[in-house]
Amino acid sequence: MARANKRPKSKGSSGFNRKNSSEFLKKNRHKQGIITTNSGLQYLVLESSDETKPTINNTVTVHQRISLIDGTIIDDTYKRSDPLSFTMKEAIEGYREGLFMMGVGSRYHFYISSELAWGKRGAGNKIGPNTLLIIDTRLIKIV
Repeated sequence: MARANKRPKSKGSSGFNRKNSSEFLKKNRHKQGIITTNSGLQYLVLESSDETKPTINNTVTVHQRISLIDGTIIDDTYKRSDPLSFTMKEAIEGYREGLFMMGVGSRYHFYISSELAWGKRGAGNKIGPNTLLIIDTRLIKIV
């Protein structure tokens, strides 16, 4: 009788993820309302605000839904009704860049390439190497 191999769920190969991410970003940049920064961060403004914007020395409180291209949800503070606080210095490069543009009360979608996120190493068992992140975020508070 053959023994069943139990393998951990794959996060995707580096090359596969890089190809899918690149194709996604190429198509996404042509969608209505999508803005691309010089770094390659793509974003869509859902609700804007002229309120205070964070600086590198601030702590922010946000609601966020982080997902992958395939729709897998990594984190969802909206669903938990439990906002998240972190320092701007702790945020990955692409998220930090996006948050700098947001005023308190605004809501954006960020499309963050792996180069502006976790890169080749990925993060834990949820984010594979060269994985693009989609973050729906609302900036609630700046301290």
